[in-house]
Amino acid sequence: MAQLTLKNLGKSFDATDVIRDLSLDVADGELVCLLGPSGSGKSTVLRMVGGFETPNRGAILIDGEDVTRVPPEKRPTGMVFQSHALWSHMSVAGNVAFGLKLRGLPKTQIREKVGEALALVGLEGYGERRVWQLSGGQQQRVAIARALVLEPKILLLDEPFASLDQHLRERLREELRDIQRRLGITTLFVTHGQDEALALADRIVVLRGGEIEQVASPDRMYRAPQTRFVAGFIGSMNFLPCDMRGGVSDHPLFAVRATVPDGPVELAIRPEALTLLPARGTGARVHRVTDYGTHLLVDVDLPDGGRLKAMCPPSARYEPGQEVALEAGHVALFRGDAKLAEVTVERRVAVHV
Repeated sequence: MAQLTLKNLGKSFDATDVIRDLSLDVADGELVCLLGPSGSGKSTVLRMVGGFETPNRGAILIDGEDVTRVPPEKRPTGMVFQSHALWSHMSVAGNVAFGLKLRGLPKTQIREKVGEALALVGLEGYGERRVWQLSGGQQQRVAIARALVLEPKILLLDEPFASLDQHLRERLREELRDIQRRLGITTLFVTHGQDEALALADRIVVLRGGEIEQVASPDRMYRAPQTRFVAGFIGSMNFLPCDMRGGVSDHPLFAVRATVPDGPVELAIRPEALTLLPARGTGARVHRVTDYGTHLLVDVDLPDGGRLKAMCPPSARYEPGQEVALEAGHVALFRGDAKLAEVTVERRVAVHV
């Protein structure tokens, strides 16, 4: 379909930099998720690609053609907004057909294309209904059909499922992914939901303060975060402060050996990388157990006053106040926002019952 290239984009509002020197290549047929907290600039990037905001610096290219100053209606892009942005006085078919009418297509061709677009999003036969007669999920399908019917080279989605309940969000994102793969359309998807990005994306771009923190596939983003911010933002992570002296950590429970300079560090350990064992003499005690059906999430109070989370199988049995030992298979070391190393952890204190 198309390749999208962002070159050194910069955008300021009232002398405040919202996007700082951002560059990104999105490959033909790729689905890339822009992920970040509120105010990170992800929606601003999307709006610049769609032509709804003009960058102060840099360039936007689609298939090598500079579209930086091209108005939205003349760009080969289709935009889907969080608010649906549908016209309530029009029928479903009227909403989907609106852009085609502006292009001056014959009525028979418009009718055919609208029917194909509605069938694509699972709304075949809904053309004569009014928008207000549809559920929120159906309205968002109409918005997607309206964007796709124009056969854009680039599909842009700005948190399209944020207002929907969790089960509907999950179903629609699966449908969207199927449609995107079937059409092979290059897609830029903005979300603040980590699960959504991990489920949808070929690659995830994590933004922070208008800059890219990391670009990676979902599995690499989760398993190998390159900064402390990404490690804490993607999924759940335990951060345990301690000091390194002579290549060994001084944490009371975990002996971490790594060739890093002496000084303060944080040990970063995923809950699923931790194993709990009944023990005496560790000073670590179960605080709370939450049963999620597929697994238990156990909060553990540490001797130094800290607390961590461990993921355990649903068959495990732990009670508040129970003393436990902890084992970890993998840990990353951070100093400030920089990753120093990734190592295997030895359990320092464990007197098993």
